[in-house]
Amino acid sequence: MDVTQLSAQLKTKTPAMVYLVLGTQQVLQQEAIDKFMGLIPENERVMNIGRYDMETTPLAVALDDAMATPFFGERRLVIVNKPFFLIGEKKHSKVEHDLDSLKKYLEHPESSTVLVFTAPYEKLDGRKGIVKLLKKTAVLVDASPLNEQQARQKVAQQLATDDFEITSGALDELVQRTNADYEMMNANLTKLKILAYQGKKIDQQMVAALVPQSLDENVFDLVTAVLQHNQTRALDLYQQLLEGQQPPLRINAVLVGQFRLLIQIKTLSNRGLSQGSLASKLNVHPYRVKLALKTIRNFSMESLENAYLGLIRIEQSLKTTQRDPSLLFQLFMLQYSQQNKRQLIKR
Repeated sequence: MDVTQLSAQLKTKTPAMVYLVLGTQQVLQQEAIDKFMGLIPENERVMNIGRYDMETTPLAVALDDAMATPFFGERRLVIVNKPFFLIGEKKHSKVEHDLDSLKKYLEHPESSTVLVFTAPYEKLDGRKGIVKLLKKTAVLVDASPLNEQQARQKVAQQLATDDFEITSGALDELVQRTNADYEMMNANLTKLKILAYQGKKIDQQMVAALVPQSLDENVFDLVTAVLQHNQTRALDLYQQLLEGQQPPLRINAVLVGQFRLLIQIKTLSNRGLSQGSLASKLNVHPYRVKLALKTIRNFSMESLENAYLGLIRIEQSLKTTQRDPSLLFQLFMLQYSQQNKRQLIKR
């Protein structure tokens, strides 16, 4: 189940004795924790909620707490965070964990305790016996990163719950400025609600005024200008980044990364990989893949490679000379346009 389904379940049904919140989206992990915290009345939380980090605290301490009787309350809540012993990766930790005791607990969970494992990982090591037992015993809550459509729906639902409305244009603008990253989208909702407090309606102009574009998003506009050989637009965008106190080497590194991604996606998409498969294989957000696929349709592999190699040369010059970054970028644009003209003549 997802976090929204978890919220509905906790409101209408008796909670399960063991939960596993699995996924790397931190804001969803926190939302799930908040829902579980709501199970314990505020005046009972000091005595009946325990939170334990497995990178610093032995598992035995958390299990002792889980087996304790609630203190003047109906139930206890015990949260076990970062249970790295459930993944394949080895952690250099001096803390020893008694997994046999966990096995015994999972076989006979304490009925008055809600034991929650918050695992901020992509996946667990399914070969481990304790993982198999946990998956069999626990209710799984999905906290993996949301795709674009899921992020849109969740933002709209959150705003509707607070009696706010967001226009389709405003939601598109928010998606664009955050690369459809739900964590970033969620982080901007509070200030948008403050701005729209009177009318309870968030429009595109509000989003454009309050939500800053990420460096990746600004650079994506620059990439488009470069590929279109629009020197005036490209130089203007590059200068804006410099005036925004972005270091030239960082700007160039992001540009190189964008063109590398375009080349990878063009190569793999020509082999028949779908948008979802590309995102998984390249380990990038599906929204970035969506934008990249839209971009590469109009440009040849040779054009992408020429831009990539030209930016590599800029990087070398930035590291080894004191030449003006704006001048280096201007020379790159001139050379890139000349290469494109030669390609057209050959055809």
